[in-house]
Amino acid sequence: MNRTIRIAGAASFALALTLGGALAQGETIDGEVKKIDEGAGKITLKHGPARSLGMDAPMTMVYRIKDPALLGQVKVGDKVKFEAQEGDGGYTVTGIRKAR
Repeated sequence: MNRTIRIAGAASFALALTLGGALAQGETIDGEVKKIDEGAGKITLKHGPARSLGMDAPMTMVYRIKDPALLGQVKVGDKVKFEAQEGDGGYTVTGIRKAR
């Protein structure tokens, strides 16, 4: 009985961590496009706090772009909303759109 409860507790904890991580990755971050480097597949964004990435302060950063086609949707100076995730090679924008 104790073993079953421990296994169920561990499974519940693992599920909570998985769901929490998935939700955090979906955070939309407000920003402004400062530079686009299509050849390198990178974009420079000035943005507010990005808590899902562990950034509590506003900053300007260079991000990789997951899909190079996303770079054609924005231009320097655009106010944007974007999603990003941290990976082995740094931070990557997974989605971006012009803000309204």
